[in-house]
Amino acid sequence: MRLVVYMDAIWLLNFLADSLLLWLTSIALKRPARLLRILAGGLIGSAIIIMGFMPQLSYYAGNPVVKLLFSGIMVFAVFGYKRWRYFFSNLLTFYFATFLMGGILMGAHYFLSFRFDMQVKMLKAAAGGFGDPVSWAFVALGLPAAWLFSKNRIQGLEMAKIKYDQLVDVYIRIGESDFTVKGLVDSGNQLYDPLTKLPVMILSILPVREHLPEEIAVLAEDATRLLNGSATLPDEWAGRVRFIPAKTVGKQSLLLAYKPDEVQLTSGNRTWPVKKVLISFSAQRLSGDDAFSCIVHPQMMAEAAQSA
Repeated sequence: MRLVVYMDAIWLLNFLADSLLLWLTSIALKRPARLLRILAGGLIGSAIIIMGFMPQLSYYAGNPVVKLLFSGIMVFAVFGYKRWRYFFSNLLTFYFATFLMGGILMGAHYFLSFRFDMQVKMLKAAAGGFGDPVSWAFVALGLPAAWLFSKNRIQGLEMAKIKYDQLVDVYIRIGESDFTVKGLVDSGNQLYDPLTKLPVMILSILPVREHLPEEIAVLAEDATRLLNGSATLPDEWAGRVRFIPAKTVGKQSLLLAYKPDEVQLTSGNRTWPVKKVLISFSAQRLSGDDAFSCIVHPQMMAEAAQSA
């Protein structure tokens, strides 16, 4: 019986499987990784399959040292290198995901096979053709599952770990204005820009009024003045403004929010940059005892935790 090997199908299967494993590693570590970097890592890992089909390189493809080297390069391509401990934890988590998924696949093979001897023959035949059908099923189901989990669940897991009602130092720079205020991390603040989905932080203008243009203070009291033309924005602020619909008790209102140049959160001796955020100024005092002057969106803390 002549066995036909579809090398392109085998390579594609391994490329997708390696990319999925790197994606699962990113999810497990809660370290966001760009899709292009994940695909680059999968491409590097799948190169060892091509080596396996080349007689002069097939020995090296099966060498454990070569496999370890390829794994390290894959992890480096996706997560980079900051320090040894960071890199080593990435590599160990990648192997943990690999062994976990390998065990699941072997269990699936065993569960679906009525006879173990037939199972072995099936595995050999599948590997020599288009690739293992259970592995293809793993890739086909795993990729969308990983996407859904990473998109909808990881942020929820991060935010569940946040210690709410804590005070943090918030450094803000908008144009030529910069200042630091105390912020309260409030889980009740669920204000987002409906278009960009950026979280909105509420900042009382009272303690920072001297740092901001007078026009911003006027609009903090009544945002509708911008719409009716009775107030204008400074030129450098015009490109930063966003209109945010907000609901209070029995009332629909419109807030103005601005895109800052830089925001940093400091808690204890740790400082994190926050890149995805808008700031809405309020003319009201947010704390009766001036313990804080801004309300930090919990998603900002989730982003800070991911960048740590």
